[in-house]
Amino acid sequence: QVQLVESGGGFVQSGWSLRLSCVVSGFSSAPDAVGWFRQAPGKEREGVSCMSKSDGYIYYLDSVEGRFTISRDNAKNTVYLQMNSLKPDDTGVYYCAAGSYASPFPDEYDYWGQGTQVTVSS
Repeated sequence: QVQLVESGGGFVQSGWSLRLSCVVSGFSSAPDAVGWFRQAPGKEREGVSCMSKSDGYIYYLDSVEGRFTISRDNAKNTVYLQMNSLKPDDTGVYYCAAGSYASPFPDEYDYWGQGTQVTVSS
């Protein structure tokens, strides 16, 4: 059974950092594409970052470019999102997702975690 389990969210002040982790299990082979999405209250889920194992493609949402870094440790079956210089607009529930095609669009992903809350105060 495929599972994605996020952790690392929390309540922080503007300018602080957090590192989100997503442990991926149940795949016969590691998924090629992994991504991080977020959803703020009253807003649609948006793609924050994603990466492809096969071709090294990495995407960042414009508003997080230079502040967030996605990475994966295949030996640990874990995907990370390092978030620095956090802003109140980064507040939301963060989800990791896995699929076969790296894309910033949620519909491209087949498997999702349960989400972890990130709250950034001003």
